[in-house]
Amino acid sequence: MFTGIIEETGKIRQILMAGNSGQIRIEALKVLEGTKEGDSIAVNGVCLTVTSLSRGEFTADIMAETYRRSGLGQQKAGDLVNLERAMAADGRFGGHIMSGHIDGTGVIESLRREENAVWVSIRTEHKILRLIVEKGSVGIDGISLTVAAVSDRGFQVSVIPHTGEETTLLKKKPGDLVNLENDIVGKYVEKLLGAGRTENKENSCGLTMEFLEEYGI
Repeated sequence: MFTGIIEETGKIRQILMAGNSGQIRIEALKVLEGTKEGDSIAVNGVCLTVTSLSRGEFTADIMAETYRRSGLGQQKAGDLVNLERAMAADGRFGGHIMSGHIDGTGVIESLRREENAVWVSIRTEHKILRLIVEKGSVGIDGISLTVAAVSDRGFQVSVIPHTGEETTLLKKKPGDLVNLENDIVGKYVEKLLGAGRTENKENSCGLTMEFLEEYGI
């Protein structure tokens, strides 16, 4: 589990792809503290398992599903990436619940400054957009952000100076891909409501609109 509060930006030292799978080696400092082989680190929001550690860097595998769902396989040596270790049980929950399992990608359409903040507009497909709500949470390259506006083709976030300085988001440009993770609570609600509406399904334990209304939800 992750919170979307980025701990540091690391640099890709090497990425080797063979077909849709491969291996990535990343230079880092802070996220290596207390980390051992088998631990999880979110790289641009993608939960990866550390396969080896050496001074100032770690290595992880990229499987085909990760390649298909995220933009990680398109990165190159020298690129900066957002890094976060899995949340410790005694840590502060500063962002929102994130699994590190990417739902898909979006494309940055524009970046527009407004006083001390920068508005970032992102275009994405309907299957991701349908679970994005204004003032809800979304993971963008592993960063927990609040949705400021939603349209029928994309959404916007407003990025404060601290987030801009500590992450890679404002270093992006129009046309760049970003990894997106929907709010996991929204995904579970959609699944349960869908189960409740399944036709001809006896003894369904799914939620229904009637159930929610009956209990004042």
